[in-house]
Amino acid sequence: MATKDSAVEQGKKKWGAGDIGDQTGRTAVVTGANSGLGIATVDALARAGAHVVLAVRDPERGEAAARTVHGSVEVRRLDLADLASVRAFAAAWRGDLDLLINNAGVMNIPEASTRDGFEMQFGTNHLGHFALTNLLLPHVTDRVVTVSSGAHRFPAGNHMHFGNLNLAGEYTPVAAYGQSKLANLLFTLELQSRLAAEGSSVRALAAHPGWAATGLQGHDASAVRRALMAVGNRFIAQDNRAGALPTLYAATQDLPGASYVGPDGFAEMRGGPTLVGRSAAASDPVAAVRLWQASEELTGVTFPRSAEAPRAVAAGS
Repeated sequence: MATKDSAVEQGKKKWGAGDIGDQTGRTAVVTGANSGLGIATVDALARAGAHVVLAVRDPERGEAAARTVHGSVEVRRLDLADLASVRAFAAAWRGDLDLLINNAGVMNIPEASTRDGFEMQFGTNHLGHFALTNLLLPHVTDRVVTVSSGAHRFPAGNHMHFGNLNLAGEYTPVAAYGQSKLANLLFTLELQSRLAAEGSSVRALAAHPGWAATGLQGHDASAVRRALMAVGNRFIAQDNRAGALPTLYAATQDLPGASYVGPDGFAEMRGGPTLVGRSAAASDPVAAVRLWQASEELTGVTFPRSAEAPRAVAAGS
């Protein structure tokens, strides 16, 4: 029989990967899955019994990563900076998809463009995932989790540049990254609104890892920032497994649609997963609709409203 003290300790216990619950029979897709937060997310879900697809730009690196995972996994090619690749990945999907985790991203990189001519951070972090999600949505049965960042609050990127989403002529790495992470949250907000309007049981949620030591920071355009982040990675950051916990919490726990999960520690930089707040800009439904409309125009991909009808009929039959 547990003592009072032990019960108190259990109450204080942080949520961890061991609390995910049985995922046997479930299928998940994780983008950007060959390193960092992605591979930690894959490993945790696979260990819990899920079959996990590593959606990666470089299949050779993906296969090497997959060999480190304990559980059922496979590797498929996906380049989020190329809409043709996104369409091919989605077109090849067969059967149900319980969980889509939009994890991949680039951060604070020098100015560059995707294959379709979009600013690389906005194009990869938001538009690629926007297209992928809507194309796969007819298969999704449970939820979509999109990884954002506390950077959506940074002054340099805390609003959408609707008149110049590609930041042509006014590009800075930090502003572009902040805008892309704000876009992730607005996308989640509007996706949940549309799903709810369709009467769908599918949920859209977002998460952020706090400060997690991954390879992401090593591609920063600024040598000064790279040096500072290297120090922070060593002395402040949590590792990739701890950084993946908010994503895993959002992916497996019974949370309301549009929930946002992050670490519970100081400034949300580290700690156990919990529900966290977001900026006013990230909570603006008008901006969310405007971004959605712009994203449809840019990608040529729309919300598959008719896709919900067969599932609703089946559920009622």
